[in-house]
Amino acid sequence: MADDSDLERSEPASQRRIEKAREEGDVPRSRELDIFLSLAAGVVMIAALGKSTAELLSGQLASGLARLPSAAVGPEEAIQMALEPLGALVWLLPPMFAVVLVAAVLSPGLVGGLHLSSAGLRMRWERLNPAAGLARMFSVQSLVELLKAVLKAALVAGVATVLGLRAVSESQALSLSDLAVAIPQQAELLRWIFAMVVLSMLAVVAIDAPYQMYSYAKKLRMTKQQVKEEMKESDGNPETKAKIRSQQRAMARSRMMSKVPTADVVVTNPTHYAVALQYAGGSSGRAPRVVAKGADAVAARIRELAQESGVPLLEAPPLARALHRHVDLDAEIPAALYNAVAQVLAYVFALKSGRAVASGLRPPSDEALGVPEHLDPAAPSGNPVSARATSTPQTTGAQA
Repeated sequence: MADDSDLERSEPASQRRIEKAREEGDVPRSRELDIFLSLAAGVVMIAALGKSTAELLSGQLASGLARLPSAAVGPEEAIQMALEPLGALVWLLPPMFAVVLVAAVLSPGLVGGLHLSSAGLRMRWERLNPAAGLARMFSVQSLVELLKAVLKAALVAGVATVLGLRAVSESQALSLSDLAVAIPQQAELLRWIFAMVVLSMLAVVAIDAPYQMYSYAKKLRMTKQQVKEEMKESDGNPETKAKIRSQQRAMARSRMMSKVPTADVVVTNPTHYAVALQYAGGSSGRAPRVVAKGADAVAARIRELAQESGVPLLEAPPLARALHRHVDLDAEIPAALYNAVAQVLAYVFALKSGRAVASGLRPPSDEALGVPEHLDPAAPSGNPVSARATSTPQTTGAQA
């Protein structure tokens, strides 16, 4: 399928995909590393036990040869003489096999970690598909494995040949030596050749282990669509989450709008911003606070609710901008705006009591309010326009 192509699988595997692959028994493995460590363990055990083994065999051989001239050797005696060295080896081979077995079991953990899974024991019918088998035979992975096998065979054969030819002359010289000296030296020579052959495999391991890690990571790569679907499964559908956030904003806006009728005044820009202020008064000692605010359509809706509820509207653009920018919902106004808000509330309370009309009191001007320029997002310039109060919404505002 197109979405499974290497060209589209451009995203690295997620942790969840890696864990799922491990549950299925799919982990990176380097067979060359496993073989090398097993052989290396064998070399170590040969080096540890080789001398004693050679001495034991030489003793057994010398004993057998010494018995030949003095007695007629029949079939039974010949079999007994042959089994004696083997019986001695039985006590030396188990430790060697045990160490090699432990190395073979633990070596896979160096690349992909130790992992036990029963998934590999399940029958996979797709592996019986001839077409899939042919595809695997002619895949890039099969080609790489073939090249590795050829390289390993050539390397091992080359090293063994060079060392073997070099050891021929030494072996010929040992044939003229005493048996007790020749056998240990010959064993030492064979151990050295075996160790060099095993060490030569390090070149193959140095190539294979990083390649297996790269191949495994490439195999688990994901398409952008797979990443998106996995995020939906683990974190929830983004569209659903967006709808939930939208509903939460709508509910918060509804709660905010329900507080507009309780406000004492709505300060406007007049059309772009609207901020509803409420003052508890009395002995509470609390400063006026913002119970609702908004811009554009939300501001128009605030003005509409204020008009329906009889809350006074007052145009004071610098104050409206400063309150909208710097004061959160249900938060008290900052000390820098105490004077401006106090003038607005004094005028509004006078307007409500009828004293403003009787005394000819006018709304405070922007200059009189004295909003600090650093609090006004659009610092005023030129001659300020006087604020004006009204009990009805401005006709120039946008409608929600």
